[in-house]
Amino acid sequence: MEFFKSDAPGDIAIKMTPSDRGRLEVYLDGEVIFDRKTDGGFPDLGKVNELKMTIAEKLFDLEDA
Repeated sequence: MEFFKSDAPGDIAIKMTPSDRGRLEVYLDGEVIFDRKTDGGFPDLGKVNELKMTIAEKLFDLEDA
C-alpha cells in the first residue's frame, strides 16, 4: 500500500507491507506508530491520514535539523 508519496526532489515514498499472520505494524524512527493488533484492526482512512501527517511532521523536523 502506497502510504506517502511526493514527487518533490529529496522526498521519499513510504510503503506498508503486511507481515505473516495478519500483522501490520508501522514504525517511525524505531517507534511503533500503528499496530493492527493493539489498535483493533486495519487503519481506516482517518487513521491513515493521521499516520501520514505524523510521518510528514517527522520528515519536516529532519529537514529543519
